[in-house]
Amino acid sequence: METSKVKVYMEQEQAQRAMLESLLSRLSDLNAIGAALSSERDIHRLLESILDAAKKITNADAGTLYLVDAEKQVLTFEILHNDKLNIRMGGTSGNPIPFYPIALYHDGVPNLAMVVSYSVLRGETVNIPDAYIAEGFDFSGTKKFDAKTGYHSRSFLAVPMRNHDHEIIGVLQLINAIDEKTGGVEQFTKDDQQLLESLASQAAIALSNRRLIQQMEDLFESLINLINTAIDDKSPYTGGHCARVPALTMMLAEAANRSKVGALKDFNLTDKDRYELKIAGLLHDCGKITTPVHVVDKSTKLQTICDRINQIDTRFEVLKRDAEIAMLKGAKTEEEHAAYIRQLNEDRGFLRQCNIGSEKMQDADIARVQQIAKYQWRNIQGENADFLTPEEIENLTIRAGTLTAAERAIINHHINVTIKMLEALPWPNHLKNVPEYAGGHHERMDGKGYPKGLTREQMPIQARVMGIADIFEALTAKDRPYKEGKTLTESLTILGKFKENGHIDPDLFDVFIREKVYLTYAHQFLKPEQIDEVDESKIPGFIR
Repeated sequence: METSKVKVYMEQEQAQRAMLESLLSRLSDLNAIGAALSSERDIHRLLESILDAAKKITNADAGTLYLVDAEKQVLTFEILHNDKLNIRMGGTSGNPIPFYPIALYHDGVPNLAMVVSYSVLRGETVNIPDAYIAEGFDFSGTKKFDAKTGYHSRSFLAVPMRNHDHEIIGVLQLINAIDEKTGGVEQFTKDDQQLLESLASQAAIALSNRRLIQQMEDLFESLINLINTAIDDKSPYTGGHCARVPALTMMLAEAANRSKVGALKDFNLTDKDRYELKIAGLLHDCGKITTPVHVVDKSTKLQTICDRINQIDTRFEVLKRDAEIAMLKGAKTEEEHAAYIRQLNEDRGFLRQCNIGSEKMQDADIARVQQIAKYQWRNIQGENADFLTPEEIENLTIRAGTLTAAERAIINHHINVTIKMLEALPWPNHLKNVPEYAGGHHERMDGKGYPKGLTREQMPIQARVMGIADIFEALTAKDRPYKEGKTLTESLTILGKFKENGHIDPDLFDVFIREKVYLTYAHQFLKPEQIDEVDESKIPGFIR
Protein backbone atom coordinates (compact mmCIF):
# COMPACT_ATOMS: atom_id res chain seq x y z
CA MET A 1 0.00 0.00 0.00
CA GLU A 2 2.76 2.41 0.97
CA THR A 3 4.67 1.46 -2.15
CA SER A 4 1.63 2.27 -4.23
CA LYS A 5 1.29 5.72 -2.62
CA VAL A 6 4.95 6.43 -3.20
CA LYS A 7 4.58 5.45 -6.84
CA VAL A 8 1.56 7.70 -7.30
CA TYR A 9 3.38 10.56 -5.56
CA MET A 10 6.43 10.11 -7.79
CA GLU A 11 4.26 10.02 -10.91
CA GLN A 12 2.50 13.21 -9.83
CA GLU A 13 5.82 14.86 -9.10
CA GLN A 14 7.16 13.86 -12.51
CA ALA A 15 4.01 15.16 -14.19
CA GLN A 16 4.28 18.47 -12.33
CA ARG A 17 7.97 18.71 -13.19
CA ALA A 18 7.21 18.03 -16.85
CA MET A 19 4.42 20.60 -16.78
CA LEU A 20 6.74 23.14 -15.19
CA GLU A 21 9.50 22.43 -17.69
CA SER A 22 7.00 22.79 -20.53
CA LEU A 23 5.78 26.09 -19.15
CA LEU A 24 9.33 27.39 -18.69
CA SER A 25 10.14 26.35 -22.24
CA ARG A 26 7.07 28.18 -23.53
CA LEU A 27 7.96 31.26 -21.49
CA SER A 28 11.45 31.15 -22.96
CA ASP A 29 9.90 30.89 -26.42
CA LEU A 30 7.67 33.85 -25.59
CA ASN A 31 10.67 36.00 -24.63
CA ALA A 32 12.53 35.02 -27.80
CA ILE A 33 9.45 35.74 -29.87
CA GLY A 34 9.09 39.18 -28.32
CA ALA A 35 12.68 40.05 -29.23
CA ALA A 36 12.18 38.77 -32.78
CA LEU A 37 8.97 40.74 -33.28
CA SER A 38 10.61 43.99 -32.22
CA SER A 39 13.30 43.65 -34.90
CA GLU A 40 11.05 42.76 -37.86
CA ARG A 41 10.73 45.62 -40.36
CA ASP A 42 8.27 44.16 -42.87
CA ILE A 43 4.63 44.47 -41.78
CA HIS A 44 3.48 41.33 -43.62
CA ARG A 45 6.29 39.19 -42.22
CA LEU A 46 5.60 40.66 -38.79
CA LEU A 47 1.95 39.62 -38.93
CA GLU A 48 2.93 36.13 -40.06
CA SER A 49 5.48 35.88 -37.26
CA ILE A 50 2.84 36.88 -34.71
CA LEU A 51 0.43 34.16 -35.81
CA ASP A 52 3.15 31.52 -36.11
CA ALA A 53 4.36 32.40 -32.61
CA ALA A 54 0.83 32.23 -31.22
CA LYS A 55 0.30 28.78 -32.71
CA LYS A 56 3.67 27.57 -31.43
CA ILE A 57 3.30 28.52 -27.78
CA THR A 58 -0.26 27.12 -27.60
CA ASN A 59 0.36 24.15 -29.91
CA ALA A 60 -2.64 25.22 -32.02
CA ASP A 61 -3.33 23.66 -35.40
CA ALA A 62 -4.81 26.75 -37.06
CA GLY A 63 -5.33 30.43 -36.55
CA THR A 64 -6.27 33.78 -38.03
CA LEU A 65 -5.13 37.32 -37.37
CA TYR A 66 -7.41 40.29 -37.93
CA LEU A 67 -6.68 44.01 -37.80
CA VAL A 68 -9.15 46.70 -36.81
CA ASP A 69 -10.08 49.20 -39.51
CA ALA A 70 -11.39 51.95 -37.26
CA GLU A 71 -12.59 54.11 -40.14
CA LYS A 72 -14.68 51.38 -41.75
CA GLN A 73 -15.48 49.71 -38.39
CA VAL A 74 -14.57 46.25 -39.62
CA LEU A 75 -12.03 43.51 -38.91
CA THR A 76 -9.90 42.72 -41.93
CA PHE A 77 -8.46 39.25 -42.48
CA GLU A 78 -4.68 39.57 -42.63
CA ILE A 79 -3.27 36.07 -42.06
CA LEU A 80 -4.85 32.60 -42.11
CA HIS A 81 -2.88 29.42 -41.36
CA ASN A 82 -4.13 25.85 -41.09
CA ASP A 83 -1.49 23.16 -40.67
CA LYS A 84 -3.71 20.12 -41.13
CA LEU A 85 -5.17 21.47 -44.38
CA ASN A 86 -1.79 22.95 -45.42
CA ILE A 87 -3.36 26.36 -45.98
CA ARG A 88 -1.43 29.64 -45.78
CA MET A 89 -3.17 32.80 -46.91
CA GLY A 90 -2.37 36.49 -46.66
CA GLY A 91 0.94 38.08 -45.71
CA THR A 92 3.86 37.02 -47.88
CA SER A 93 2.22 33.77 -49.00
CA GLY A 94 0.98 35.26 -52.25
CA ASN A 95 -2.44 33.72 -51.63
CA PRO A 96 -5.16 36.33 -51.03
CA ILE A 97 -7.76 35.69 -48.33
CA PRO A 98 -11.13 35.27 -50.07
CA PHE A 99 -13.28 36.15 -47.04
CA TYR A 100 -15.07 39.44 -46.51
CA PRO A 101 -14.13 41.68 -43.55
CA ILE A 102 -16.13 41.15 -40.37
CA ALA A 103 -18.34 44.10 -39.47
CA LEU A 104 -18.06 45.35 -35.91
CA TYR A 105 -21.53 46.91 -36.11
CA HIS A 106 -24.73 46.19 -38.00
CA ASP A 107 -26.81 49.37 -38.35
CA GLY A 108 -25.13 50.76 -35.25
CA VAL A 109 -25.72 47.60 -33.21
CA PRO A 110 -22.55 45.86 -31.91
CA ASN A 111 -21.84 42.56 -33.67
CA LEU A 112 -21.43 40.23 -30.69
CA ALA A 113 -22.33 37.07 -32.57
CA MET A 114 -18.84 36.50 -33.97
CA VAL A 115 -16.08 35.45 -31.59
CA VAL A 116 -13.47 37.87 -32.94
CA SER A 117 -15.79 40.89 -33.09
CA TYR A 118 -17.03 40.09 -29.56
CA SER A 119 -13.44 39.94 -28.32
CA VAL A 120 -12.65 43.34 -29.86
CA LEU A 121 -15.86 45.10 -28.80
CA ARG A 122 -15.77 43.74 -25.25
CA GLY A 123 -12.00 43.81 -24.95
CA GLU A 124 -12.08 40.27 -23.54
CA THR A 125 -10.48 36.92 -24.21
CA VAL A 126 -12.90 34.27 -25.48
CA ASN A 127 -12.04 30.61 -24.75
CA ILE A 128 -14.47 28.07 -26.25
CA PRO A 129 -13.95 24.33 -25.60
CA ASP A 130 -16.20 23.13 -28.43
CA ALA A 131 -17.74 25.33 -31.13
CA TYR A 132 -20.36 22.73 -32.02
CA ILE A 133 -22.04 22.85 -28.61
CA ALA A 134 -21.21 26.45 -27.65
CA GLU A 135 -24.05 28.90 -27.20
CA GLY A 136 -24.22 32.64 -27.81
CA PHE A 137 -22.02 32.75 -30.93
CA ASP A 138 -22.68 32.25 -34.62
CA PHE A 139 -20.49 29.41 -35.94
CA SER A 140 -22.48 28.84 -39.13
CA GLY A 141 -19.58 30.00 -41.31
CA THR A 142 -17.19 27.73 -39.44
CA LYS A 143 -19.49 24.74 -39.93
CA LYS A 144 -19.80 25.45 -43.66
CA PHE A 145 -16.00 25.60 -43.89
CA ASP A 146 -15.72 22.27 -42.08
CA ALA A 147 -18.34 20.67 -44.30
CA LYS A 148 -16.54 21.83 -47.41
CA THR A 149 -13.01 20.86 -46.35
CA GLY A 150 -13.58 17.92 -44.00
CA TYR A 151 -11.92 19.84 -41.18
CA HIS A 152 -13.38 19.83 -37.67
CA SER A 153 -13.06 23.17 -35.87
CA ARG A 154 -13.51 22.49 -32.17
CA SER A 155 -11.65 24.61 -29.61
CA PHE A 156 -11.32 28.38 -30.10
CA LEU A 157 -9.21 31.00 -28.31
CA ALA A 158 -9.58 34.68 -29.31
CA VAL A 159 -7.45 37.38 -27.67
CA PRO A 160 -7.64 41.14 -28.42
CA MET A 161 -4.38 42.87 -29.32
CA ARG A 162 -4.06 46.01 -27.20
CA ASN A 163 -1.22 48.47 -27.82
CA HIS A 164 0.63 50.79 -25.42
CA ASP A 165 -2.20 53.34 -25.70
CA HIS A 166 -4.66 50.62 -24.61
CA GLU A 167 -6.27 50.70 -28.04
CA ILE A 168 -7.37 47.39 -29.51
CA ILE A 169 -5.78 47.22 -32.97
CA GLY A 170 -6.49 43.60 -33.82
CA VAL A 171 -7.37 40.14 -32.58
CA LEU A 172 -5.68 36.73 -32.60
CA GLN A 173 -7.91 33.70 -32.99
CA LEU A 174 -6.51 30.19 -32.59
CA ILE A 175 -8.32 27.00 -33.48
CA ASN A 176 -7.85 23.44 -32.16
CA ALA A 177 -5.30 23.03 -29.40
CA ILE A 178 -3.40 19.82 -30.10
CA ASP A 179 -2.43 17.43 -27.31
CA GLU A 180 1.30 16.78 -27.69
CA LYS A 181 1.01 13.19 -26.56
CA THR A 182 -2.13 11.95 -28.25
CA GLY A 183 -2.38 14.35 -31.16
CA GLY A 184 -6.05 14.87 -30.39
CA VAL A 185 -7.87 18.19 -30.15
CA GLU A 186 -8.37 19.56 -26.66
CA GLN A 187 -9.45 22.79 -24.98
CA PHE A 188 -7.01 25.70 -24.71
CA THR A 189 -5.76 25.73 -21.13
CA LYS A 190 -5.51 28.62 -18.70
CA ASP A 191 -1.76 28.65 -19.31
CA ASP A 192 -2.39 28.84 -23.08
CA GLN A 193 -4.69 31.78 -22.51
CA GLN A 194 -2.25 33.68 -20.31
CA LEU A 195 0.66 33.07 -22.67
CA LEU A 196 -1.39 34.19 -25.67
CA GLU A 197 -2.57 37.31 -23.85
CA SER A 198 1.05 38.17 -23.11
CA LEU A 199 2.05 37.55 -26.71
CA ALA A 200 -0.89 39.56 -28.03
CA SER A 201 0.22 42.53 -25.93
CA GLN A 202 3.82 42.29 -27.19
CA ALA A 203 2.60 41.80 -30.74
CA ALA A 204 0.29 44.81 -30.60
CA ILE A 205 3.11 47.03 -29.35
CA ALA A 206 5.53 45.69 -31.99
CA LEU A 207 2.93 46.23 -34.70
CA SER A 208 2.10 49.74 -33.49
CA ASN A 209 5.80 50.61 -33.36
CA ARG A 210 6.33 49.24 -36.86
CA ARG A 211 3.36 51.23 -38.13
CA LEU A 212 4.66 54.37 -36.43
CA ILE A 213 8.11 53.86 -37.93
CA GLN A 214 6.52 53.26 -41.33
CA GLN A 215 4.50 56.46 -40.99
CA MET A 216 7.65 58.38 -40.07
CA GLU A 217 9.50 56.87 -43.03
CA ASP A 218 6.60 57.75 -45.32
CA LEU A 219 6.61 61.29 -43.95
CA PHE A 220 10.37 61.55 -44.44
CA GLU A 221 10.15 60.31 -48.03
CA SER A 222 7.29 62.74 -48.66
CA LEU A 223 9.49 65.59 -47.46
CA ILE A 224 12.24 64.39 -49.80
CA ASN A 225 9.76 64.32 -52.66
CA LEU A 226 8.70 67.81 -51.64
CA ILE A 227 12.28 69.00 -52.15
CA ASN A 228 12.50 67.22 -55.50
CA THR A 229 9.15 68.73 -56.51
CA ALA A 230 10.55 72.17 -55.71
CA ILE A 231 13.56 71.42 -57.91
CA ASP A 232 11.23 70.11 -60.61
CA ASP A 233 9.16 73.27 -60.39
CA LYS A 234 12.29 75.35 -60.92
CA SER A 235 13.45 73.19 -63.79
CA PRO A 236 11.66 70.32 -65.53
CA TYR A 237 15.06 69.06 -66.66
CA THR A 238 16.26 68.07 -63.18
CA GLY A 239 13.00 66.79 -61.76
CA GLY A 240 13.06 63.70 -63.97
CA HIS A 241 16.72 63.21 -63.12
CA CYS A 242 15.93 63.21 -59.40
CA ALA A 243 13.49 60.34 -59.96
CA ARG A 244 15.46 58.29 -62.50
CA VAL A 245 18.86 58.19 -60.81
CA PRO A 246 17.51 56.53 -57.62
CA ALA A 247 15.68 53.95 -59.73
CA LEU A 248 18.80 53.11 -61.76
CA THR A 249 20.93 53.12 -58.60
CA MET A 250 18.77 50.42 -57.04
CA MET A 251 18.75 48.39 -60.28
CA LEU A 252 22.56 48.32 -60.39
CA ALA A 253 22.89 47.69 -56.65
CA GLU A 254 20.54 44.70 -56.90
CA ALA A 255 22.49 43.39 -59.90
CA ALA A 256 25.73 43.65 -57.92
CA ASN A 257 24.02 41.89 -55.03
CA ARG A 258 23.03 39.04 -57.39
CA SER A 259 26.49 38.76 -58.92
CA LYS A 260 28.29 35.57 -57.94
CA VAL A 261 31.45 36.12 -59.98
CA GLY A 262 34.22 38.67 -60.03
CA ALA A 263 35.26 41.21 -57.44
CA LEU A 264 31.68 41.87 -56.32
CA LYS A 265 30.73 38.26 -55.59
CA ASP A 266 30.80 38.96 -51.83
CA PHE A 267 28.80 42.20 -52.03
CA ASN A 268 25.59 41.76 -50.06
CA LEU A 269 22.63 44.07 -49.48
CA THR A 270 20.38 43.79 -46.44
CA ASP A 271 16.96 45.42 -46.26
CA LYS A 272 18.57 48.15 -44.16
CA ASP A 273 21.24 48.68 -46.82
CA ARG A 274 18.59 48.93 -49.52
CA TYR A 275 16.57 51.54 -47.65
CA GLU A 276 19.68 53.58 -46.86
CA LEU A 277 20.78 53.58 -50.50
CA LYS A 278 17.26 54.40 -51.66
CA ILE A 279 17.18 57.50 -49.43
CA ALA A 280 20.65 58.52 -50.59
CA GLY A 281 19.51 58.22 -54.19
CA LEU A 282 16.45 60.36 -53.60
CA LEU A 283 18.58 63.04 -51.94
CA HIS A 284 21.66 62.89 -54.16
CA ASP A 285 20.90 66.22 -55.85
CA CYS A 286 18.97 68.03 -53.12
CA GLY A 287 21.57 70.81 -53.23
CA LYS A 288 20.25 71.83 -56.66
CA ILE A 289 17.43 73.58 -54.88
CA THR A 290 19.91 76.47 -54.50
CA THR A 291 21.22 76.37 -58.08
CA PRO A 292 20.06 79.37 -60.19
CA VAL A 293 17.47 78.22 -62.71
CA HIS A 294 19.00 80.22 -65.58
CA VAL A 295 22.13 78.08 -65.26
CA VAL A 296 20.33 74.76 -64.88
CA ASP A 297 18.08 75.48 -67.86
CA LYS A 298 20.72 77.01 -70.12
CA SER A 299 19.84 75.27 -73.38
CA THR A 300 22.15 77.28 -75.66
CA LYS A 301 25.46 79.00 -75.10
CA LEU A 302 24.01 82.51 -75.35
CA GLN A 303 20.87 81.86 -73.31
CA THR A 304 20.17 83.97 -70.23
CA ILE A 305 16.60 85.18 -69.86
CA CYS A 306 16.31 84.70 -73.61
CA ASP A 307 18.57 83.31 -76.31
CA ARG A 308 20.82 86.23 -77.31
CA ILE A 309 21.61 84.68 -80.68
CA ASN A 310 18.74 86.81 -81.95
CA GLN A 311 20.66 89.95 -81.00
CA ILE A 312 23.57 88.73 -83.08
CA ASP A 313 21.16 88.08 -85.96
CA THR A 314 20.15 91.73 -85.70
CA ARG A 315 23.79 92.82 -85.97
CA PHE A 316 24.18 90.79 -89.13
CA GLU A 317 21.18 92.60 -90.57
CA VAL A 318 22.86 95.91 -89.67
CA LEU A 319 26.02 94.82 -91.51
CA LYS A 320 23.93 93.85 -94.53
CA ARG A 321 22.15 97.22 -94.46
CA ASP A 322 25.45 99.10 -94.32
CA ALA A 323 26.85 96.94 -97.12
CA GLU A 324 23.84 97.68 -99.32
CA ILE A 325 24.23 101.41 -98.67
CA ALA A 326 27.92 101.16 -99.56
CA MET A 327 27.06 99.37 -102.80
CA LEU A 328 24.46 101.98 -103.72
CA LYS A 329 27.03 104.69 -103.13
CA GLY A 330 29.41 102.91 -105.47
CA ALA A 331 31.89 101.81 -102.82
CA LYS A 332 31.43 98.14 -103.84
CA THR A 333 30.43 96.37 -107.02
CA GLU A 334 27.38 94.13 -107.12
CA GLU A 335 29.63 91.06 -107.30
CA GLU A 336 31.64 92.18 -104.25
CA HIS A 337 28.41 92.93 -102.41
CA ALA A 338 26.92 89.51 -103.22
CA ALA A 339 30.09 87.75 -102.05
CA TYR A 340 30.08 89.73 -98.82
CA ILE A 341 26.42 88.90 -98.14
CA ARG A 342 27.14 85.20 -98.74
CA GLN A 343 29.97 85.38 -96.22
CA LEU A 344 27.76 87.08 -93.66
CA ASN A 345 25.06 84.43 -94.10
CA GLU A 346 27.62 81.65 -93.69
CA ASP A 347 29.02 83.31 -90.58
CA ARG A 348 25.56 83.73 -89.12
CA GLY A 349 24.75 80.06 -89.74
CA PHE A 350 28.09 79.07 -88.21
CA LEU A 351 27.46 81.09 -85.01
CA ARG A 352 23.99 79.63 -84.77
CA GLN A 353 25.51 76.14 -84.96
CA CYS A 354 28.12 77.06 -82.35
CA ASN A 355 25.36 78.33 -80.09
CA ILE A 356 23.66 74.91 -79.93
CA GLY A 357 26.51 73.42 -77.92
CA SER A 358 25.77 69.79 -78.72
CA GLU A 359 29.01 69.14 -80.62
CA LYS A 360 32.56 69.57 -79.42
CA MET A 361 34.24 72.78 -80.63
CA GLN A 362 37.49 72.32 -82.58
CA ASP A 363 40.40 74.78 -82.50
CA ALA A 364 39.52 75.94 -86.02
CA ASP A 365 35.96 76.66 -84.92
CA ILE A 366 37.17 78.74 -81.99
CA ALA A 367 39.52 80.68 -84.26
CA ARG A 368 36.66 81.42 -86.66
CA VAL A 369 34.47 82.75 -83.83
CA GLN A 370 37.31 85.03 -82.78
CA GLN A 371 37.73 86.23 -86.37
CA ILE A 372 34.02 87.03 -86.72
CA ALA A 373 34.19 88.89 -83.43
CA LYS A 374 36.49 91.44 -85.06
CA TYR A 375 33.82 92.61 -87.51
CA GLN A 376 32.87 96.21 -86.87
CA TRP A 377 29.31 97.41 -86.63
CA ARG A 378 27.58 100.59 -85.52
CA ASN A 379 25.82 99.87 -82.21
CA ILE A 380 22.68 101.43 -80.77
CA GLN A 381 24.70 104.38 -79.48
CA GLY A 382 25.92 105.06 -83.02
CA GLU A 383 29.45 103.99 -82.17
CA ASN A 384 31.71 101.55 -83.96
CA ALA A 385 32.15 98.39 -81.89
CA ASP A 386 33.46 94.83 -82.18
CA PHE A 387 30.80 92.47 -83.50
CA LEU A 388 30.95 90.20 -80.42
CA THR A 389 31.54 91.19 -76.82
CA PRO A 390 34.18 89.34 -74.73
CA GLU A 391 31.37 87.63 -72.80
CA GLU A 392 29.73 86.46 -76.04
CA ILE A 393 33.07 85.17 -77.33
CA GLU A 394 33.57 83.24 -74.07
CA ASN A 395 30.17 81.59 -74.42
CA LEU A 396 30.34 80.82 -78.14
CA THR A 397 33.78 79.19 -77.77
CA ILE A 398 32.70 76.76 -75.04
CA ARG A 399 34.25 73.51 -76.25
CA ALA A 400 31.42 71.19 -75.15
CA GLY A 401 27.97 71.80 -73.76
CA THR A 402 26.49 75.20 -73.06
CA LEU A 403 28.10 76.24 -69.77
CA THR A 404 31.08 78.50 -69.21
CA ALA A 405 33.68 77.55 -66.59
CA ALA A 406 32.03 79.90 -64.11
CA GLU A 407 28.59 78.44 -64.80
CA ARG A 408 29.96 74.91 -64.56
CA ALA A 409 31.38 75.80 -61.16
CA ILE A 410 27.92 77.01 -60.10
CA ILE A 411 26.40 73.70 -61.22
CA ASN A 412 29.14 71.69 -59.53
CA HIS A 413 28.63 73.60 -56.30
CA HIS A 414 25.33 71.77 -55.84
CA ILE A 415 27.20 68.73 -54.52
CA ASN A 416 28.86 70.84 -51.82
CA VAL A 417 25.44 72.15 -50.85
CA THR A 418 24.04 68.61 -50.89
CA ILE A 419 26.76 67.38 -48.53
CA LYS A 420 26.35 70.40 -46.27
CA MET A 421 22.59 69.92 -46.08
CA LEU A 422 22.79 66.18 -45.45
CA GLU A 423 25.59 66.34 -42.90
CA ALA A 424 23.54 68.86 -40.91
CA LEU A 425 20.75 66.31 -40.35
CA PRO A 426 20.67 64.08 -37.22
CA TRP A 427 20.66 60.76 -39.07
CA PRO A 428 19.70 57.60 -37.15
CA ASN A 429 22.22 54.75 -37.22
CA HIS A 430 20.50 52.88 -40.04
CA LEU A 431 20.80 55.97 -42.30
CA LYS A 432 24.14 57.35 -41.13
CA ASN A 433 25.85 56.66 -44.50
CA VAL A 434 23.37 58.68 -46.57
CA PRO A 435 25.60 61.82 -46.76
CA GLU A 436 28.60 59.74 -47.85
CA TYR A 437 26.67 57.82 -50.52
CA ALA A 438 24.85 60.87 -51.90
CA GLY A 439 27.91 63.13 -51.67
CA GLY A 440 30.19 60.81 -53.62
CA HIS A 441 28.40 60.43 -56.93
CA HIS A 442 30.63 63.01 -58.70
CA GLU A 443 33.90 61.50 -57.51
CA ARG A 444 36.11 59.52 -59.91
CA MET A 445 38.00 56.28 -59.37
CA ASP A 446 41.28 58.01 -60.26
CA GLY A 447 40.79 60.80 -57.72
CA LYS A 448 40.08 63.51 -60.32
CA GLY A 449 36.43 63.99 -59.37
CA TYR A 450 34.84 66.46 -57.03
CA PRO A 451 34.26 67.81 -54.43
CA LYS A 452 36.80 65.85 -52.35
CA GLY A 453 38.93 64.17 -55.01
CA LEU A 454 38.36 60.71 -53.52
CA THR A 455 39.87 57.60 -55.10
CA ARG A 456 38.10 54.29 -55.59
CA GLU A 457 39.57 52.82 -52.40
CA GLN A 458 38.24 55.77 -50.40
CA MET A 459 34.67 55.34 -51.63
CA PRO A 460 32.00 52.84 -50.56
CA ILE A 461 30.53 50.65 -53.30
CA GLN A 462 27.17 52.38 -52.92
CA ALA A 463 28.65 55.77 -53.89
CA ARG A 464 30.35 54.17 -56.90
CA VAL A 465 27.02 52.63 -57.93
CA MET A 466 25.37 56.04 -57.79
CA GLY A 467 28.17 57.54 -59.87
CA ILE A 468 27.47 55.19 -62.78
CA ALA A 469 23.72 55.70 -62.45
CA ASP A 470 24.14 59.49 -62.53
CA ILE A 471 26.28 59.41 -65.68
CA PHE A 472 24.17 56.89 -67.61
CA GLU A 473 20.98 58.77 -66.79
CA ALA A 474 22.54 62.02 -68.05
CA LEU A 475 23.69 60.37 -71.28
CA THR A 476 20.30 58.86 -72.08
CA ALA A 477 18.07 61.62 -70.67
CA LYS A 478 15.55 62.77 -73.24
CA ASP A 479 14.53 65.94 -71.40
CA ARG A 480 17.79 67.93 -71.31
CA PRO A 481 17.48 71.49 -72.68
CA TYR A 482 20.65 71.27 -74.78
CA LYS A 483 20.66 67.78 -76.31
CA GLU A 484 18.69 64.73 -77.38
CA GLY A 485 18.98 61.52 -75.37
CA LYS A 486 21.64 59.18 -76.78
CA THR A 487 20.98 55.61 -77.85
CA LEU A 488 22.02 52.64 -75.73
CA THR A 489 25.01 51.90 -77.97
CA GLU A 490 26.20 55.52 -77.90
CA SER A 491 25.76 55.75 -74.13
CA LEU A 492 27.45 52.44 -73.36
CA THR A 493 30.36 53.32 -75.65
CA ILE A 494 30.93 56.54 -73.73
CA LEU A 495 30.50 54.76 -70.42
CA GLY A 496 33.03 52.12 -71.51
CA LYS A 497 35.57 54.84 -72.29
CA PHE A 498 34.89 56.27 -68.83
CA LYS A 499 35.85 52.90 -67.40
CA GLU A 500 39.07 52.83 -69.41
CA ASN A 501 40.13 56.33 -68.30
CA GLY A 502 39.52 55.70 -64.59
CA HIS A 503 36.31 57.67 -64.28
CA ILE A 504 33.92 54.92 -63.11
CA ASP A 505 34.22 51.67 -61.16
CA PRO A 506 35.34 48.92 -63.61
CA ASP A 507 33.73 46.00 -61.75
CA LEU A 508 30.37 47.74 -61.45
CA PHE A 509 30.52 48.67 -65.12
CA ASP A 510 30.98 45.00 -66.05
CA VAL A 511 27.99 44.07 -63.86
CA PHE A 512 25.99 46.88 -65.48
CA ILE A 513 26.56 45.26 -68.89
CA ARG A 514 26.65 41.59 -67.94
CA GLU A 515 23.38 41.74 -65.96
CA LYS A 516 21.82 43.95 -68.67
CA VAL A 517 20.89 46.62 -66.16
CA TYR A 518 21.01 49.13 -69.02
CA LEU A 519 18.26 47.24 -70.84
CA THR A 520 15.98 46.96 -67.82
CA TYR A 521 16.34 50.69 -67.29
CA ALA A 522 15.82 51.45 -70.98
CA HIS A 523 12.50 49.63 -71.23
CA GLN A 524 11.25 51.62 -68.27
CA PHE A 525 12.56 55.10 -69.04
CA LEU A 526 13.83 55.55 -72.62
CA LYS A 527 12.10 56.28 -75.91
CA PRO A 528 11.75 53.27 -78.23
CA GLU A 529 14.07 54.87 -80.79
CA GLN A 530 16.85 55.03 -78.18
CA ILE A 531 16.73 51.28 -77.55
CA ASP A 532 18.91 50.00 -80.36
CA GLU A 533 20.57 46.59 -80.77
CA VAL A 534 23.66 46.55 -78.53
CA ASP A 535 26.71 44.53 -79.55
CA GLU A 536 28.31 44.02 -76.15
CA SER A 537 31.53 42.72 -77.73
CA LYS A 538 32.17 46.22 -79.13
CA ILE A 539 31.67 48.11 -75.87
CA PRO A 540 35.05 49.55 -74.79
CA GLY A 541 36.55 47.97 -71.70
CA PHE A 542 33.79 45.41 -71.09
CA ILE A 543 34.99 42.14 -69.56
CA ARG A 544 32.33 39.43 -69.43
